[in-house]
Amino acid sequence: MRLPDMPLHDPFIVADKETRTYYLYTSNDRSVSGVAGTGTMVYRSHNLRDWMRPVVVFLAADQEGLWATDGGWAPEVHKWDGKYYLFTTLHNQNKPLPVPPPNQWGTPFPIGNYMRGTIIAVSESLLGPFTVIDPSRPTPPENLMTLDGTLYVDPSGQPYMVYAHEWLQTIDGTMEAIRLAPDLSGTVGDPTYLFKASDAFWVSEQIPSGVPHQLPPYVTDGPQLYRAPDGSLVMLWSTYEKNSANPDGTVGGYYVQTYAVSKSGNIKGPWSQRRPLVRNDSGHGMLFHTFDGQLMMVLHRPFNNARGKLYEMQLVGHELRVLRQRTDLDGGG
Repeated sequence: MRLPDMPLHDPFIVADKETRTYYLYTSNDRSVSGVAGTGTMVYRSHNLRDWMRPVVVFLAADQEGLWATDGGWAPEVHKWDGKYYLFTTLHNQNKPLPVPPPNQWGTPFPIGNYMRGTIIAVSESLLGPFTVIDPSRPTPPENLMTLDGTLYVDPSGQPYMVYAHEWLQTIDGTMEAIRLAPDLSGTVGDPTYLFKASDAFWVSEQIPSGVPHQLPPYVTDGPQLYRAPDGSLVMLWSTYEKNSANPDGTVGGYYVQTYAVSKSGNIKGPWSQRRPLVRNDSGHGMLFHTFDGQLMMVLHRPFNNARGKLYEMQLVGHELRVLRQRTDLDGGG
């Protein structure tokens, strides 16, 4: 299989040096995996061009007592203390959450607040099967509507989950971090606020003449942390660019891939926002290295009926640059 033929959303690649195999995790899709149900599947490749048909590594329905069986968004797999840990977002519309009180950005939406958050599952293998550590609740506080949790480990070895807090609760979506227990079995303390979506100064910058400025929601999606050579901390994340001109000439809010920098190197920031890396309804990207050392970014485009796109990247200090799209691998477009 090649990327243009592979349905995938929120791609995450693990480059396993021992087997010189790239593992590309995404939400389960029965049309290619042959298995029904909410979960995670993985494609495998030795060259980033030719991929094996995916296999399912996690199914929500197989987890006894799991609090949710819908979603399966944004799966990531991280090696930690000799095992592999799957992070993926589930939700349960039958478990409504109280509407939060008004905040500095306004009054949260009275509908659509229900239990959503990232779970952590563990396996001895990159191919699973993965078993949820705590089936009773998501890892972030269960009263928060969150998604897209990722693993970050600070220089002292302390693990964190960094996640997006939904705009449905906050109006202006936020990025937050919470400390994890050493075995990733739970959290320690309260969440730490990192930044909000509207901090991206360019979000409403390109407003065509005669078109009124759209109000929030301001969305935060898809965090991934990367340590720059100068010690700074880089966070890839995605949002919607308000009132931008879309590729088809219409006006709307297309998905974009952007990033932020914490020059202090501390997860708490302060975080400064950068301009988008890739537009054209692209996003939820992550960085990885090829086996020959090239820094790469994978993302999906378009948001609906998504396919994977690959880019060669460069870090100059803590500034990310797109060198070129690898159209020879991803089919272009």
